[in-house]
Amino acid sequence: MLQWAFGRSFDPSKDIPTLAGKVVLVTGGNAGLGKETVLQLAKHEPKEIFLAARTRSKAEAAIAEIKVAIPKVNITFLELELSSFASVKQAAKDFQARSDRLDILINNAGVAALSYSTTKDGFEIQFGTNHMGHALLTQLLLPTLLETAELPDADVRVINVSSKGHMFAPPSGIVYEQAALEKLEPLGRYGHSKLANILHARELQRRHPSITATAVHPGVIITDIYETYSKTSLAMRYLAPVVKAVASYGILPDVYDVAGGALTQLWAATASREKVRSNYYWTPVGVKNAGTKFAQDADLAAQLWEWTTKEIARRAL
Repeated sequence: MLQWAFGRSFDPSKDIPTLAGKVVLVTGGNAGLGKETVLQLAKHEPKEIFLAARTRSKAEAAIAEIKVAIPKVNITFLELELSSFASVKQAAKDFQARSDRLDILINNAGVAALSYSTTKDGFEIQFGTNHMGHALLTQLLLPTLLETAELPDADVRVINVSSKGHMFAPPSGIVYEQAALEKLEPLGRYGHSKLANILHARELQRRHPSITATAVHPGVIITDIYETYSKTSLAMRYLAPVVKAVASYGILPDVYDVAGGALTQLWAATASREKVRSNYYWTPVGVKNAGTKFAQDADLAAQLWEWTTKEIARRAL
């Protein structure tokens, strides 16, 4: 595909090594990039894939479809609502009851372009879902990740699916007062949450060097945020169909269909450990990117980590 020429050529069927014995967890695995990620990883014989999603019926339908292509794969549904700390805690508990190892955690799920509201735990809905929910899940699974990292030949990865949209974060970077986020447009709140995804991965690897943690921009996936925006933006209503039409031809850099959009997170989850851990943010496919000045701010990453940890402790632990 021509779109691969703008980055690293990566063919999941050939370039993903065997995953024999490994356990994988993918959030939002029932549709879109998550489903494609589960499908491609399933081809390489992992011990088990946990497909985390909100709705059992949709998850089971996705699992059934994947098993048509790969009958022997072991996929387990894990109920997870990232906007609810109670659900995240239960999901972590359910996972740990079934598995004593976790080799690859792909924090893929997310929401975009939502009107202002807050989660039950008091966070702006996009920040609460995209960052806080994944941060709590990662924290609760961290003991398992670290124990797995001590095993012979271990190669533990945590991949946060961020977005180039992090450039739309507010001028102050991270906003800790959640009510203040109401003043931002939906895209600004989305960018705020995606910036947090990058900073979280960056600080996770710094604090726990036995784990390879990084964030990725999957590309412009027209079936995601742009579909939502087309309902509220007149300009996007006309632009989205045009971009969608050319995406399949691979003639625009950074514009992908779902299969192409999953490549960077698949690459980050399975490519050379030394290469992947050499940067905290990647664009398609496997291209180093510094991100915005806020994404480059190691002090901000540490500050967000400390704030997140305290907020989690207040509400969930």
